[in-house]
Amino acid sequence: QVQLVESGGGLVQAGGSLRLSCTGSGRTFSDYAIKWFRQAPGKEREFVAGISWSGAFTQYADSVKGRFTISRDNAKITVYLQMNTLNPEDTAVYYCAPDHAIGPTIPQYRNWGQGTQVTVSS
Repeated sequence: QVQLVESGGGLVQAGGSLRLSCTGSGRTFSDYAIKWFRQAPGKEREFVAGISWSGAFTQYADSVKGRFTISRDNAKITVYLQMNTLNPEDTAVYYCAPDHAIGPTIPQYRNWGQGTQVTVSS
């Protein structure tokens, strides 16, 4: 199964921006939709955004719609999450995972990475 590594997190002030990267390994990366999830302390993992294998279709959680943009570059085996107008409620560890659809369900994925921490200060 494709393996993914998240990067790009950091500390940013409210209103700021970050771009996360999800880089894959293996020749099957472009066969999969890729989703971003996040998990804040004491909360369940929640869907953030998903993108189809071709990049033609995307879906977002209501909480990030209009602020976050997901995109992919299959030649670079990377999916990006551009996050703008960040607020403290976006603070979480962000994870990416492959799936066969772009909806909000959490995939049965055995190789979850360590994620990348995003901290938004007020």
